[in-house]
Amino acid sequence: MPIKSFQGKRSQPKKDELKPALVSEYMSKKLITFRPEQPISEVMEVLIKNKISGGPVVNEHNELLGIISEGDCIKHISDSRYYNMPAENDTVEKHMKTDVETIDGNLNIFDAAKQFVHSKRRRFPILDKGKLVGQISQKDILIAALQQKSHNWK
Repeated sequence: MPIKSFQGKRSQPKKDELKPALVSEYMSKKLITFRPEQPISEVMEVLIKNKISGGPVVNEHNELLGIISEGDCIKHISDSRYYNMPAENDTVEKHMKTDVETIDGNLNIFDAAKQFVHSKRRRFPILDKGKLVGQISQKDILIAALQQKSHNWK
């Protein structure tokens, strides 16, 4: 006589539905920002003190004007030495990059990762209605990807 199972019909275990991770969930919101009239020597001190490699340049309305980085500061040091110009008179406005690529806060982190690969940037500012609301870095994308690791990639 065959053996019957008394457990009943088994249902398939439900997989957790993977919600796409958005840039806005992982972006840094507390940013160190700079002003265009700020002396470049002050920027260098802030970068070193806070162990950051750059930051957004904004006006009094928190509108993004550019980005200043360690590389921009190093170029300033090199140029001032080469042309024998005093370094303390230069401002952020003269050395910042104004062609800033931004990223949408509603973008999926994997699409953002793709944008990092294609642009060779370290960070992207995030704007909302023209105002700076945050910044996403390559490290933020890595953190998000590790948190998604236990789920299926989408």
